Amino acid sequence: MKVNLLNLWDRLNGSFWFVPMVMASGAIALAYGTIALDEAATSPWLQAQSWVYTGSAEGASAMLETIAGSMITIAGVVFSMTLVTLALASSQLGPRLLRSFMTDKATQIVLGTFVATFLYSLFVLRAIRRVEEHLFVPHLSVTFGVLFAVASLGVLVYFIHHVAISIQADNVVARVGAELAEQIDKVFPETIGPGAHADAIPAEAFVRDSSPIGAAEDGYVQLIDDDALLDLAVKEDLILRVERRAGHFVVKGSPLAVVWPASRVQDRTKAKINAAFVVGEQRTPVQDVEFTVNQLVEIAVRALSPGVNDPFTAVACVDRLGAALSRLAQREMPPSCRHDRDNKPRVITPATTFTDFADATLNQVRQHARSSAAVTIRLLETIAVVAESARRPDDRAALRRHAEMIARGSLEGLPEQEDRATVEARFQTAMRALDRQSTARA
Repeated sequence: MKVNLLNLWDRLNGSFWFVPMVMASGAIALAYGTIALDEAATSPWLQAQSWVYTGSAEGASAMLETIAGSMITIAGVVFSMTLVTLALASSQLGPRLLRSFMTDKATQIVLGTFVATFLYSLFVLRAIRRVEEHLFVPHLSVTFGVLFAVASLGVLVYFIHHVAISIQADNVVARVGAELAEQIDKVFPETIGPGAHADAIPAEAFVRDSSPIGAAEDGYVQLIDDDALLDLAVKEDLILRVERRAGHFVVKGSPLAVVWPASRVQDRTKAKINAAFVVGEQRTPVQDVEFTVNQLVEIAVRALSPGVNDPFTAVACVDRLGAALSRLAQREMPPSCRHDRDNKPRVITPATTFTDFADATLNQVRQHARSSAAVTIRLLETIAVVAESARRPDDRAALRRHAEMIARGSLEGLPEQEDRATVEARFQTAMRALDRQSTARA
């Protein structure tokens, strides 16, 4: 149930239409509410208020028709500008960033404002009656319509500014970097401390008497409900070994999990295990931190391509990736085994390590930055910064390995001797930072 709710919220949050539809529904409800107030209030009292519209039915109709027509026209312009922004972002920064733009709440609220004002004006307009014996002019509702139109003009000015700011590479990188930091805080909330390990696992028994649970469809694993798997394992007295983690692609029939003992596996057990995995057409950042890492890596790699040749954007990406690695180096990796109340192993999950994230963060950028002195130097400077936060020996070993690969690549990629000397100096700085941490932790 938990994973289904998370998946539903992620889909709604990633839907461009969700916020505009909510605002449109609110506008319709508000129109009926203000019309009810107009019917309840006396006309002389409303006309005595200086801020309330006091014109005739014809004037009210003309005003609301003008507002409705202009709002739907502006909504079309906003939609066109959004499409242009998406096309530019896709071609310059990468198609995986489209999700970031589609989930931009500012754009959704702007579009929703114009649609809501249009619908509000339309529903108030239909309430105006011109027959003398049944004359009804919703003065208060028309007044609110005028106020909404004025507010919509201010929103339009804001949107033009927002679009100009949002497509700048540095702002895009900063936004993705902030999303990455938020995801690390959610997925790895615990700071470094004693964690559980996958001990006392009957490995031989798994090989001899276990049953694989195949995926029901092709796709990417988006969410895994670990709590549901643990409850099922305890209730059925099973041990589950999860074969895939969020972000992995699975083929229909390939194992999502392996269950021991096989004799206790029933059809309903297979159905419940499959229900704990949400498989979709694309990766999502809900539990997949590496997905957001890949977004920054893609921007950096595109910036380093010969067709773009923008090392400044690549350096900005390296800075954000370094900040994420520093944050991650201070977090406890999730335990690879979850136990029940009696401390019996129940759910074994694929080990998540700092080394995996360091490889995903640095490998492609390092490979494409061999001929760029600026990015190569910043990579080594970033490793020196991350080294200050690296508390585990394996983490420092991963950083050292990447620093050595960067230094070796610069010997082949940089023809200028002075550039190679600068890279060597940064490499030695990174090594000293790693050595200091090794000595301090010894």
